[in-house]
Amino acid sequence: MIRFPESVRVAEVGPRDGLQSFHRWIDTDTKIQFVDRLSQAGFPIIEMTGFAHPRFIPNLRDAEEIVARTRRRPGTVYRALVPNLRGAERALDSGPLDELVGLSTASVGYTLRNQNMSPDSAIEQGILSFRAAEKAGTGFVMAIGMAFWCPFDGLIPEERVLALMARLHDAGIRQFTLAGSMGMEDPRHVGRLFGTAMDRFRGIRLGYHVHNMSGMAPSCILAAMDAGVTTFEGSICGIGGGVATPHAVGNLPTEDIVQMFNDSGVSCGIDTDAAIFAARDCARLLGIASQSAAALHGSRREQLEGQRQGATKDPAPGAYAPS
Repeated sequence: MIRFPESVRVAEVGPRDGLQSFHRWIDTDTKIQFVDRLSQAGFPIIEMTGFAHPRFIPNLRDAEEIVARTRRRPGTVYRALVPNLRGAERALDSGPLDELVGLSTASVGYTLRNQNMSPDSAIEQGILSFRAAEKAGTGFVMAIGMAFWCPFDGLIPEERVLALMARLHDAGIRQFTLAGSMGMEDPRHVGRLFGTAMDRFRGIRLGYHVHNMSGMAPSCILAAMDAGVTTFEGSICGIGGGVATPHAVGNLPTEDIVQMFNDSGVSCGIDTDAAIFAARDCARLLGIASQSAAALHGSRREQLEGQRQGATKDPAPGAYAPS
């Protein structure tokens, strides 16, 4: 029997993970509208941008301006990715942020390509970033990418991930995100790794960064939730993915995550229709089509409305969005 908690948190990472590998440059004003629309929808956590070197991820070269100019919604946690100490320093100097997200990966091959450093150096940079955030009174989450499977290293040994977590835990870090960066993990693996981590490191808070290359992401979410994971990260409309992999590896659309939790009676901090309407608006803003079932077919409420109005097909995107 799967354990369904009363509530979880959903983090929206589209402005960072979605746009970092987007197929074209999105201008700064549009990015700000993007983040502001997500804030208006009421997402509890928004990853606004990332402070990687502009030469390596040029799509996020305006990170300082994004942080400085976007509006803040009371109750929303605003955060940014910082792959190293220099990124953390830039983030802390840029404006008000509630959290920084450090980055290491459990794959040797991916770390060399994605961060241009060894795993040991990445861990050291993560700890230094944590110290900088701690000194500034800013929250800190350590993300471990490629925690399950990697196109360079294949299946990632669970003890390798746990050993990384132990070093970071010894440094004082208590919030972690394990990322299925390719979306090729399976629910048994996900449940076992998260369950072991919860048992081994008492008192930590765990998140799951979800991709969906294999189509198993919803079942993996349930396995992670059952193991005690409390935060789930998706990208609006399913945009984005890795920057150093040979494949397009889209995220699971956040609106699908929201709909799954709410329809299952698990509060996730945002209304289903609000997430769907935001996804449709963001798709128009970015000039794309959402990859989500929720945005395409609508919520339960929309389906009922469609039946009442005599509709014989799925509701048109935005058909019932408030004006």
